[in-house]
Amino acid sequence: MSEQMPSGTAFIKKRAPTLYIIIGIKLVKGSLLLLLALGVYGLSDNNLPAEFRQLLELLHLDPEKKFFADLTERIGEISHANLVWLAGGTLFYSLFSLVEGGGLICRVSWAGWMAIGESAFFIPIEMYELLHGFSFAMLVILGLNVMIVWYLFQNRHRLFRHHHH
Repeated sequence: MSEQMPSGTAFIKKRAPTLYIIIGIKLVKGSLLLLLALGVYGLSDNNLPAEFRQLLELLHLDPEKKFFADLTERIGEISHANLVWLAGGTLFYSLFSLVEGGGLICRVSWAGWMAIGESAFFIPIEMYELLHGFSFAMLVILGLNVMIVWYLFQNRHRLFRHHHH
């Protein structure tokens, strides 16, 4: 499949398995965050301590144990407004990831820069977290973000349309 660019050169979409993996990561992350946002918003009017106790009982855990009792008390301190803000922020970030993934599917350069910027933004935070307490999961996430930034930056001219006016 080729398209004519304004300069008269053909843009050919070549297979890019690594790009497809990155697109998958962005779309799965966006979808999961969207579900989380809807779930958090759905809980915003509920009696959270009572629901947490029901969950513990469903899992056959004793809600009277000190750890769970303290956690129930902390959950009770979460306000409706805080849950709505959390749901809104999560919704915004989920839509950001979904738009990013959609743009990567269409191979538009702004989506490549969005993905580079977003992934690069989290690298120092992830390094800080690793320095203050090793976590294998954080190491994997850091590795993925470094790989995404490197791959998209190195291949940006090959992967994305660049419109020259």
